[in-house]
Amino acid sequence: MSDCIFSCPDIDSFCLLDRLGLRVEAQSVGPDRAVLACRLYRAESWCESCGASGVPRGTVGREWVHSPYGSRPTILQVRIPRWACKACGRVWRQDSSRIAAPKRRLTVLAAWHALKLVVVDHMSIKSVAQTLGASWHATFQAVHDLGWDQYLSDPTRFDGVEVIGVDEHKWAHTTGVEQFVTVVIDLTPVRKRTGPARLLDMIPGHSKKVFKAWLAARPESFRNSVEIVSMDGFTGYKTAVVEELPDAITVMDPFHVIALAGTALDQCRQRIQQATLGRRGKTGDPLYGARKTLRAGQGYLTKRQWDKLEDLFADENHVCVEVTWHYYQQMITAYREDNRKTGEQIMQHVINDLAQGVPEGLTELRRLGATLKRRAGDILAYFKHPHSSNGPTEAINGRLEHLRGIALGFRNLPNYGLKDKLCVWGG
Repeated sequence: MSDCIFSCPDIDSFCLLDRLGLRVEAQSVGPDRAVLACRLYRAESWCESCGASGVPRGTVGREWVHSPYGSRPTILQVRIPRWACKACGRVWRQDSSRIAAPKRRLTVLAAWHALKLVVVDHMSIKSVAQTLGASWHATFQAVHDLGWDQYLSDPTRFDGVEVIGVDEHKWAHTTGVEQFVTVVIDLTPVRKRTGPARLLDMIPGHSKKVFKAWLAARPESFRNSVEIVSMDGFTGYKTAVVEELPDAITVMDPFHVIALAGTALDQCRQRIQQATLGRRGKTGDPLYGARKTLRAGQGYLTKRQWDKLEDLFADENHVCVEVTWHYYQQMITAYREDNRKTGEQIMQHVINDLAQGVPEGLTELRRLGATLKRRAGDILAYFKHPHSSNGPTEAINGRLEHLRGIALGFRNLPNYGLKDKLCVWGG
């Protein structure tokens, strides 16, 4: 404590009212809220029309919600002077824009406090409104205006974007509304290792038309700067990129490639289960009991799990599952290979194998092979551009789900999009 310098208590400084040009004259502190009666530091009585000095014409009372005084919601009661000009007859009210934005309930500092709670602390608008002692609408409007002015309306927000990720996200689980949005992520900071990915936009719908229209609406400088687009297996996104960004490289994300193979493995297991036992799997069935072991990477299998697979594959009825599992593991190995050239060769070998003469009994592998052959260029492009993974896009999708959960769901897509953009920006 010896290094501390103390001065007389000053409530103006404590509540940061001096930054708003206010001085406290009286206070009423109750258990639920604090009310501070304030006045302006300086009276500005000059007429903007003719420059003459005005004469007092009474005051107008205003109330604003301020940053909390300790743990209590704080209300500012301010008397705003009115003036009249004898020279030109003009009557005006003293400017209070330093205190709060016009027609807004929250002070400038309260608006910044609310934005911080939403962006950094990930609080819902309802919780922030309760903290401030304001209405939901007033709080949301303050966060909307300040967030839009400071960050979302920045014309340079799309500058320098070289790698983007695109994916769909289900924001609503009710009928009567567009349930999906297309999420566009800037992956450039991840590629350059300068920071995390950031949310660029959320577009209602998830189709080729939606994404193509969004790309077409971007300035030419943006479209020329995008070098790589990472995506899932949806051909609509691929076609939109080919038509609007002909020079960009399309990369199919490893997560979605492995998901295709995993789905083929599950479908093969389920089909053989029905063919051999005539029912869906249940406890005690070999295939059903090994469903999780089959999906695990072979590098993580324990001896007990290897023994379970050996017993499973010893049954001739399970040959299709064994072959499908073999290619599934090869694809995982390709992505886990430290040497990218070797990984590319393994993946190319898998694509070539599945594109040529797969027996008719291997229905799922034939279907998987057709998909891999059709998207071979996008799949192999990952090995030349390893920092273009759509992993950060999936991570941001997870954060969007978390934010929706905090708010117990959203019914208004613009409000949802605004909060997501602000929160992902602040994360």
